[in-house]
Amino acid sequence: MIAPHLLTEVNSPALLLLNKPYRVLTQFTSEDGKSTLRDFIHAPGMRPAGRLDYDSEGLVLLTDSGPLQTKLADPRWKQAKTYLAQVEGEISDEALASLRRGVKLNDGMTLPADAERVDEPAWLWARDPPIRFRKAIPTSWLQLTIREGRNRQVRRMTAAVNLPTLRLIRWSAGPWTLAGLAPGESRPVAGDEIQAFLKSLYPPASSRALRR
Repeated sequence: MIAPHLLTEVNSPALLLLNKPYRVLTQFTSEDGKSTLRDFIHAPGMRPAGRLDYDSEGLVLLTDSGPLQTKLADPRWKQAKTYLAQVEGEISDEALASLRRGVKLNDGMTLPADAERVDEPAWLWARDPPIRFRKAIPTSWLQLTIREGRNRQVRRMTAAVNLPTLRLIRWSAGPWTLAGLAPGESRPVAGDEIQAFLKSLYPPASSRALRR
C-alpha cells in the first residue's frame, strides 16, 4: 500500500516525453562537447527517469518527482520498455525463442522478453549518419519488450543470439509511446494520465483503504 505522505508528494508531478535523437547524452551537462538534453528542452527541475544510450534513439521520460522517477525507472517496478532494433542478419525462430526464455549475459540471465520479427516502421525517420550498409549481409527488424534496466541490455541480448544491433529506437516506456514526436520534439503529459498510471500500480483494495 502506498504511504499517505507519498500520495501528497506525487499529487501533481510533471512528466515530459522527449524523442531523444541519435548521439545525444541523456543528461543536461557535458564535459566533452557532446550534445545533451539541454539542446532540445528547457526544463528546470526535471530529471530523466532512466537512461537511454548516447547511440540509441527514442523515448526518454523526464519528471520533477522523485517518487514518480523511481516508479518509472527502478527495475523493481518492472515497467515494460519496448524497443525496435535493426539487426544484422536474418532473425531465426531459435533466436526469438532464446530471447523469450531469457539469455545469459556476463551479469546473469535476463528475464524472459517479448520478441517479434517486424517490418521496418513506415513512420521511422532517417538517421544521420545512416547505419553502415553491407550488400552481402541482410538486416532485419526486431521488436523487443523488456522489464529490466541493465546497461546496454538490448544490444547485449541481440548480440547473445548472433544478431548485432545496428540501430536501436525505444518506442515506449510504461504506458507512453513516441507517437507523434519527431526527433528532438517533446510534449508534456496531462495530469490525469499521470494519476491513472500511479493508480494502476496498486491493487484496488489498497486504494479503498486509503480513501477510508
